Amino acid sequence: MQHKWNEPVESDRTAREVPSRQIARSCLLTRARQISRFLTSIYDDALRPFGIVASQFSLLVMIAEFGPMSRSDLGRRNYHERSTLTRNLQPLIAQGWVAEGAPGSDGRSRPLSLTHEGNALLTNAANAWAAAQSHATRVLGEGGAHGLMNIAQQLPPRIV
Repeated sequence: MQHKWNEPVESDRTAREVPSRQIARSCLLTRARQISRFLTSIYDDALRPFGIVASQFSLLVMIAEFGPMSRSDLGRRNYHERSTLTRNLQPLIAQGWVAEGAPGSDGRSRPLSLTHEGNALLTNAANAWAAAQSHATRVLGEGGAHGLMNIAQQLPPRIV
């Protein structure tokens, strides 16, 4: 079908709109990011009095549970890009909550571990985390919260 240059191209415009409408309604990435931002705000609000945000708190928990560990191991375990991980770790190290050890046998990796102050922060912020967890569970519903946890447990390990 040919169109004159000055005639509206209704079928072409409709064809362009259909994919965006479909994507807007059903994009898993968009929905996952919306959920992530919403949940992050709940935890950020609860943890703010402790001088930490949710993404940093998550790193403290990971290091407490699986450390000492290298930045690479932490990034792989938590699906962080190197620059994001560094940006979130810097304040934790500066505040004295996380320590970087001496370089390992490879001469590069420096194991991360929680300091006494980092462990104290986790202990002190535990009730705030629990309140945020309860709030998030109420919003998601028990089924949604369990579903989200099950999805996370089934993610394949990050190799790179």
